[in-house]
Amino acid sequence: MSISQPLQMSVAGVILDLDGTLLNTDGIVSEILKISLVKFGKQWDGREADKILGKTPFEAAAVVVEDYGLPCATEEFLSQITPIFSEKCCNIKPLPGANRLINHLKRCGVPMALASNSSKASIESKISYQLGWQESFSAFIGGDEVQAGKPSPEIFLEAANHLKIEPSSCLVIEDSLPGVTAGKAAGMVVVAVPYLPKQSHLYISADEVINSLLDFRPEKWGLPPFDDWIDGTLPLEPWHIGGPVIKGFSRGSKVLGIPTANLSTDGYTTLLSEHPSGVYFGWAGLSSRGVYKMVMSIGWNPYFNNKEKTIEPWLLHEFGHDFYGEELRLVIAGYIRPEMNFPSLEGLIEKIHDDRRIAEKALELPVYSKHREDPYLKA
Repeated sequence: MSISQPLQMSVAGVILDLDGTLLNTDGIVSEILKISLVKFGKQWDGREADKILGKTPFEAAAVVVEDYGLPCATEEFLSQITPIFSEKCCNIKPLPGANRLINHLKRCGVPMALASNSSKASIESKISYQLGWQESFSAFIGGDEVQAGKPSPEIFLEAANHLKIEPSSCLVIEDSLPGVTAGKAAGMVVVAVPYLPKQSHLYISADEVINSLLDFRPEKWGLPPFDDWIDGTLPLEPWHIGGPVIKGFSRGSKVLGIPTANLSTDGYTTLLSEHPSGVYFGWAGLSSRGVYKMVMSIGWNPYFNNKEKTIEPWLLHEFGHDFYGEELRLVIAGYIRPEMNFPSLEGLIEKIHDDRRIAEKALELPVYSKHREDPYLKA
């Protein structure tokens, strides 16, 4: 979903948050908390995820200590988990679109700063594993370098000072509500990329809310546009997913008139967390039939209000009968748009057919057609 009311202005510099905006730290944090809470006879269930988002490390630790009733001080708990987090920094992956954005802004000469509630040492440790990031930013501002972390504006004002740019000419990109609040309090333009699912409606103070960094359009803010979109599609580093075709929600053929070949999400929780909801396309291989063009949705399908993130591919071929249980393998090669809600079923169906037409045409292009020969499809 994208909520956009862009101003007619040009920004001179970009200030980015790190955790949850550029780096997918959620999985690492959950893993560490699961390990640490077991020692106290507790089980991390993720219910505090929204409470710790955007907090300083101390504030986040205090939330966990209080909510789980841990028999230790916040300082003690933080001292236990910090070394574990440091050891796992090498496993943190960039979020989709992060490298693309950083490389684009650097290439175009746009000044950038990182401003995170994490300590400066933690920031430098995390980005040391990301190729080219260290030299791409003009400044790194950690939460330990200011009197108050986000939602105080101090950290962003300090970043603007380092960039030697007026706050009103800075664009902030943030995933958390405290970060959005801080950016607006600093007098800056703020683009929000909510990290937690189904939370876009809470970011009413942001100047724009986008689904992921893949949907960021620099030209809206007077920055040089990306030049990698091709006929309404964005080429991606291919990724794979597969499994037996399962019965879905009985709405593809019956409600939409669009027969989807649903896949189970079992075993793919981590993979799905790495890819934002939206409409993708590529190639589908059926073990006993061949390789076909494919367009697919990943997400919660707001019109139907799914409770869990789903994978719903549409093989662009007329099949005579169902093929439940057959092994289906997908190579996702491109991106079309973010997940959207629709006021009517007719609007949803029309958009799905638009997606089909875009995918069918794009898959004829060499940048996408080459992936038809991916060995994964025929393994």
